[in-house]
Amino acid sequence: QVRVVESGGDLVQIGGSLRLSCAASGSLFSIGDMGWHRQPPGKQRESVANITATGITTYADSVKGRFTISRDNAKNMVYLQMNSLKPEDTAVYYCVIEDGLLLYDYWGQGTQVTVSA
Repeated sequence: QVRVVESGGDLVQIGGSLRLSCAASGSLFSIGDMGWHRQPPGKQRESVANITATGITTYADSVKGRFTISRDNAKNMVYLQMNSLKPEDTAVYYCVIEDGLLLYDYWGQGTQVTVSA
């Protein structure tokens, strides 16, 4: 019954910005970590950013200083603000929301971010 939906992906020029949003709905018992992963074309999926239930954030080295993850617990939402976008950021971005009680990760369907060269 849990549904995770990302939005905000788009085609953007180098140096541009996007904000991705992810909303969870349904029968989550408890929300733990929330995060974003991405899968560039021809590469494996990788973790981009994570935020714990207490607000501790971590980022992949490739996005530090450019991306910011945030969450709104009241709305069951997580965001990824992406600035200074590079062609290397082109990927399908996936939201993941952890049920902290069940220790089960719920994934969104992905949203495409394309940064033009």
